[in-house]
Amino acid sequence: MKSPLLNKLSKTFWSKPQFNWLLLCLVSVLVVIALLGSSSSSAFNSVTSSVKPDIYTNYRKLKEQARSDYLELKSLSVGENQIKDVGLCGKERENYVPCYNVSANTLAGFKDGEELDQHCELSREYQYCLIRPPKDYKIPLSWPAGRDVIWSGNVKLTKDQFLSSGSIMKRLMLLEENQIAFHSQDGLIVDDVKDYSHQIAEMIGLGSDTEFLQAGVRTVLDIGCGFGSFSAHLLSLNLMALCVGAYESSGSQVQLTLERGLPAVIGNFISKQLPFPSLSYDMVHCAQCGIIWDSKDGLFLIEIDRVLKPGGYFILTSPITRQQGRSTSSKKGSMSTPLEEITKKLCWSLLEQQEETFVWQKTVDSECYTSGKQGMVPLCKGEDMQLYYQPLARCISGTGSNRWVPILSRSGSLNSTELKVHGVHLDDFFEDSGFWKSAVRNYWSLLSPLIFSDHPKRPGDDDPLPPYNMVRNVLDMNAHYGGLNAALLEASKSVWVMNVVPLGVHNTLPLILDRGFTGVLHNWCEPFPTYPRTYDLLHGNGLLSHLASQGCSIIELLLEMDRILRPEGWVILSDKLGPIEKVRMLATQIRWEARVIDLQNGSDQRLLVCQKPFVRK
Repeated sequence: MKSPLLNKLSKTFWSKPQFNWLLLCLVSVLVVIALLGSSSSSAFNSVTSSVKPDIYTNYRKLKEQARSDYLELKSLSVGENQIKDVGLCGKERENYVPCYNVSANTLAGFKDGEELDQHCELSREYQYCLIRPPKDYKIPLSWPAGRDVIWSGNVKLTKDQFLSSGSIMKRLMLLEENQIAFHSQDGLIVDDVKDYSHQIAEMIGLGSDTEFLQAGVRTVLDIGCGFGSFSAHLLSLNLMALCVGAYESSGSQVQLTLERGLPAVIGNFISKQLPFPSLSYDMVHCAQCGIIWDSKDGLFLIEIDRVLKPGGYFILTSPITRQQGRSTSSKKGSMSTPLEEITKKLCWSLLEQQEETFVWQKTVDSECYTSGKQGMVPLCKGEDMQLYYQPLARCISGTGSNRWVPILSRSGSLNSTELKVHGVHLDDFFEDSGFWKSAVRNYWSLLSPLIFSDHPKRPGDDDPLPPYNMVRNVLDMNAHYGGLNAALLEASKSVWVMNVVPLGVHNTLPLILDRGFTGVLHNWCEPFPTYPRTYDLLHGNGLLSHLASQGCSIIELLLEMDRILRPEGWVILSDKLGPIEKVRMLATQIRWEARVIDLQNGSDQRLLVCQKPFVRK
């Protein structure tokens, strides 16, 4: 039985069939035209926002078009789809780091230090909001000045905490008004870090710390790096030093190191291995890092041995080791302490001890671990190429790896034989390098006019050059071979790169580390282990397509990127048109200025360039 509504429709359309059907067809055509016009307009905007790949000029027009695109997209998203901007988080989240909740971890039963580890499995509920900067936050000073002077309002560190923080280098950093300075007024470092670095070089057998590179030391893992002064000095020597420190809810020294623009990441190895493969670093350094190294039968030292390359050095400075050790300035003797017994089982040799500082060197002879001596640490079964926060292991790894190469035997750049070890063909490697050299030129010329949009330009003048400090650090979220890192160095850009290899792709992190760069494995379905406002530029090539195949939430990824990007920082994403357009629309929800750039190379690859605003409210 028909309803009254159906009877009414039947009578209406069948009483005058010719006229009504013509009317219905006309309405349908108009609706289709409207829909096609809307979609083609959106597609047209993305195409007409293209620029040439090698030359970016007319910077005022570029900036104006970017603003126009942003306002248009925002109007479309709010007006048609009823999508609202993401709100701001509460003040309590100004320094929020997801997955690090000591109270929740303790309630969940974690203890003996494991409550200080990251536990993302306990943080399933995601709060969709933007982390606001502190009330007194200011844009960091330009590099390299920002490495030595920071705004005190940018970090969660009180004046008393700062002034009471002592170290073996007797740091005497200055606190003047709203700034924290790491240099004295005459420009000299006042915490004796240069003398300390020179002392370590002499204990290794070098004439000066400028000879670290000649001794095969290119990469340094600094455990519990204090305020980063040692790392800053090593960077000035063209070494890559990465700080790894435990999470602190307040007064974080890691956060302060990051604010200086220095390489650092939250992490510890109380219960889990670090997110590095075996044979990763040339030197591991600990100065009063708070770890009792001979506890748990040397389990922590076994982890250091895992990440240390053959012939690499372990530097330990602590009053505890002095009490366990021998007299000052003694050399190559014997100690009947648990620490010395463990290092012997690891085939380490004690090079020298001076005061509170010890220097060990890892053996270059892999057969030392299979000599059958009583009490030797057993070998691991298999390799740890795809480690991601696995439990600490009581075994030696890396001895059977093709990457077992003494640090003094490594060349400055990877040759075809070394690339073959990583499963990379020489032609592919050079092609990748050439691509990133061109990309870096494009990126720099692209961002320069946007930054200098209000810069006065006289007729006939060239576009203003990019500033020396345009960015201090870059997070490459899908680093591949580390080509972006290499291209930035070759172009003499004053930046360092945190290379991230996502889970689920070919693990190229060993290759990146062997190139003398730094990086970590990371699952981008989870938050990145760093404090808010860490990076000046986030970069991802092909990341969106990869994460879509992994089933990760793109909006959660963008919120995480916003958390770790400093205000007025930049985002460059390269991917296919579909994922790029999707993220372009979502970017308006988190208040980013965003525009799509067509590379005009005949492919469906696009660049999405975004800038995070400085939201004070």
